[in-house]
Amino acid sequence: MVNRMRHNRSQRGSTRSHHALKGVRLSKCPDCGLPILNHRLCANCGKYNGKQVVSKEVKVSKKVTKGKKAEKVTKAK
Repeated sequence: MVNRMRHNRSQRGSTRSHHALKGVRLSKCPDCGLPILNHRLCANCGKYNGKQVVSKEVKVSKKVTKGKKAEKVTKAK
C-alpha cells in the first residue's frame, strides 16, 4: 500500500512549494503614518477608520491608577 501511493521528489517538492509563509500585509495609519494591520485599531493614536475609538490619555490614567492600587496592596502586606 505504501509503495503504490508514494510520490517522487519532484511531486513532493511541487506540493510543498505552496506551503511557504507569506509576509504580513501592512497599511499606513492616515493620521500618524505608522504601519498597522488592516481592519485593526492604530496602537499609536487610537483611531479606526478616521474616528477616535480609544483615548490615549484615558489609557495612561488607568495604568497609573492600577499601579497605585498595586503599590497599596504590596505596602499593606
